[in-house]
Amino acid sequence: MLHIFLLLLLMTGIPVDSGADSLDTNNNEITLDRVEVQQYGMDLIDMAFIDEYKLENLMDNLEEAVYRNAEDARFDKDGKIIGEELGATLDRQEFRNLFRELYYNENKGKLTVPKTAVYPKVNRGLLKEISMLELGRYVTSFKQSNLERSHNIDLASEAINNTVIFPGETFSFNQVVGERTAERGYKKAPVIVKGELAEDIGGGICQVSSTLYNAVDLKGIQIVERYAHSRQVPYVPPGRDATVSWWGPDFVFKNLYNEPILIRAKSESGQMVVTLYSSDTVEYFNGNAD
Repeated sequence: MLHIFLLLLLMTGIPVDSGADSLDTNNNEITLDRVEVQQYGMDLIDMAFIDEYKLENLMDNLEEAVYRNAEDARFDKDGKIIGEELGATLDRQEFRNLFRELYYNENKGKLTVPKTAVYPKVNRGLLKEISMLELGRYVTSFKQSNLERSHNIDLASEAINNTVIFPGETFSFNQVVGERTAERGYKKAPVIVKGELAEDIGGGICQVSSTLYNAVDLKGIQIVERYAHSRQVPYVPPGRDATVSWWGPDFVFKNLYNEPILIRAKSESGQMVVTLYSSDTVEYFNGNAD
């Protein structure tokens, strides 16, 4: 990653120190010395002024280099809570202060690029609280002998598992699960296309979206977008399915409860199970479909 980052900065015209201490790849620390900082002056006008455009580009690239996603707390397959993890990003205001201090300091020196924490949305305490009350549950069955289809159901189930939707937030199946491609592990399996059975990448995930639909079809959930298949499917009763496609239909719903809701999903032993949880203080608070 070190040589990629250096190449990126060079391509954007941002000077870098090729010395070994410029980037500490063990803790992702980046340092700049005064010689580097001095190159951000407006040399064609007056070196007493900093080129703000170049400085912004530098900060953008530094932010990309030091950024680390926060990890939400989640349940593992055994039902145990795995705690949250803080992420990190560039502290832009502190970096500006340190940069200007070093730029206008005649003595030699260095600055270590400052970082600030990125906090997860869901911590251990919240996850425990919103898993107390079961709001809805639905189970469908599938043939384990169809290995490709079962595999796709596993992947899509894992994708929606542990999803938390806060009050007023909207859940999109396509957005959460992502594109179903071979590169992401999905396999060819039977799908319904214009009323006819065919083989396509990701076959089987409509059983996941349909199971989810039946689990969340509650008073406090507003179904924003749902489409039925062009022919009846065997895993849910007529009119209770929710077809999805990356370039087509999506399944979308909105949380109208006063508390976050938690989706737990799993597929095992030929059953697809989706359970919806929340806090024991949850109540429906908004009857308007806005």
